Amino acid sequence: QVQLVESGGDSVQAGESLTLSCAPSVYIYGDYYKYMAWFRQTPGNEREAVAALFTGGSRKHYADSVKGRFTISRDNGNNTLYLQMNSLKPEDTGMYICAADTESKYGLRWAEPDEYQTWGQGTRVTVSS
Repeated sequence: QVQLVESGGDSVQAGESLTLSCAPSVYIYGDYYKYMAWFRQTPGNEREAVAALFTGGSRKHYADSVKGRFTISRDNGNNTLYLQMNSLKPEDTGMYICAADTESKYGLRWAEPDEYQTWGQGTRVTVSS
């Protein structure tokens, strides 16, 4: 089973930026994944969808709380996923987890964790005020 491995998490001050990466454990080419997404979770809270993209086109989705500050992107050659996070706020603190879908189901609900089959272990982001 191919795994997803996240990196880039760190402890930063409010207003600073971070870039997260999510790479398959082996080389994967083309559109093996149909949707890829970033979720975040904090202790005692449900997993929250942050951003997602459709690999077969230009469609991208963002949670209202990060619109205008975060940008999701993908390396089309090796399926590495990125999340550029600018103007970070303390409420952005959490474990950021990469997810991927291979089923290409019509009407995929991008913000629903059950839509995704493959998950990484997460990378921790801490934003101090």
